[in-house]
Amino acid sequence: MMRSLYSGVSGLQNHQTRMDVVGNNISNINTTGFKKGRVSFQDMLYQQLNAAARPQENVGGVNPKEVGLGMSIASIDTIHTQGSLQTTGVGTDLAISGTGFFILKDGEKAFYTRAGDFTVDREGTFVNPGNGMKVQGWMAREMNGVPVMDTSRNTEDLIIPIGGKDAARATASVNFACNLDKRTPFIAEGANQAEVLQGTWGTEINVYDSFGDTHTLRVEFNRIPGEQNSWNAAVIVDPENGEPTNTTVGLGEGAPAAGDGSAFTVNFSNLGNLAGVVDAAGNASAEEGSVIMRVAFDVQNATPGADGAMVRQEFELNLGQVGALTNTITQYAESSTTKAFQQDGYTMGYLENFKIDQSGTITGVYSNGNTRTLGQIALASFANQGGLEKSGDNNYVVSNNSGNANVGTCNTQGRGKIIAGTLEMSNVDMAEQFTDMIVTQRGFQANSRTIQTADQLLQELLTLKR
Repeated sequence: MMRSLYSGVSGLQNHQTRMDVVGNNISNINTTGFKKGRVSFQDMLYQQLNAAARPQENVGGVNPKEVGLGMSIASIDTIHTQGSLQTTGVGTDLAISGTGFFILKDGEKAFYTRAGDFTVDREGTFVNPGNGMKVQGWMAREMNGVPVMDTSRNTEDLIIPIGGKDAARATASVNFACNLDKRTPFIAEGANQAEVLQGTWGTEINVYDSFGDTHTLRVEFNRIPGEQNSWNAAVIVDPENGEPTNTTVGLGEGAPAAGDGSAFTVNFSNLGNLAGVVDAAGNASAEEGSVIMRVAFDVQNATPGADGAMVRQEFELNLGQVGALTNTITQYAESSTTKAFQQDGYTMGYLENFKIDQSGTITGVYSNGNTRTLGQIALASFANQGGLEKSGDNNYVVSNNSGNANVGTCNTQGRGKIIAGTLEMSNVDMAEQFTDMIVTQRGFQANSRTIQTADQLLQELLTLKR
């Protein structure tokens, strides 16, 4: 009877613990990134009244006689199943679809979380607003003016330079992909202005110097009389400028010197494809590959050099591939166009916004229309994520049985992808928890009945002498 009393007590205590876990699950049903707990029971000790006996010649074997002494908690597991994703529309809200944890730092101590409700503080640091812990990742480094991500380095704080400047970049390349209408009439000698305009096709685009100042690049084409597949082209920068820019064009590696001329000849094949160019000095392009002209002009607003000469800027004028059809100049009997006419320079801009893609890459959007990689968010995975210890604030820390954090980028080594503008909800199922609550309640009541019955039996013993 005493054994049944203590068995009932262990049942009451452990069902109470199970009820505590159920209550915690229900209380966190709307907690972002929360992972539910689960209690598993096991029988505890046994008192052996008789040991087992093996079979004899005349009789068979006898099983052991054992009386159980109650139950205990085998484990309280954290169930890391995926929670549903809820769209918030906030760009700094992040959810992980798949396995992995965000990494937060408080000084040198690392924490791990599935809750991605982050924001930017006044210094631009990407943080958890609930506790100020800093989100970890890698910042982009500038190499030859190009942002480069090196994810082999140790993680660091992510800084979003809101309002930061993007330096101006001088135009280095201008690409042509237009069509010149083969039906365009020739310009005869002595032609009037209307006839000249009818036989000329011009394109314009803005280019930039190293200060970010805007200049107009104009290229005009006109048919060469008597030539079916050749056009004269003239290049000029800032044609409306009061001061001449001394625009020059030429083939070769070096920039053409002032006075070399700004005209060249474009030749096409009978199929309408680009065949090559000849500059004013008589230099012809190669019979295959890219056709690239060097353009140079005076930058009027720059301080003259030590020798008093004007500062000249140069860039490449890419006319396309010989014999190619796309991204190149062609000559077909279709309307002349300026399709895919682009350049790579820009003026100075300020960071106005930033976006985070599925790889965790943070891309800054600047007022000059430029985009630049700012950094990348790191994720951590574990050999045994169930072994992580909960530390509060939706965070986990490494334990002796979780394994060390395997830190890397999204979508690698089993780590999931990041979904911006969403949050992962709790994986608690209310129907499951209420059912578990009923089962736990009945188990508690049954164990209390065991104690009551054992007490009544003891009471009967005490009244035997009456």
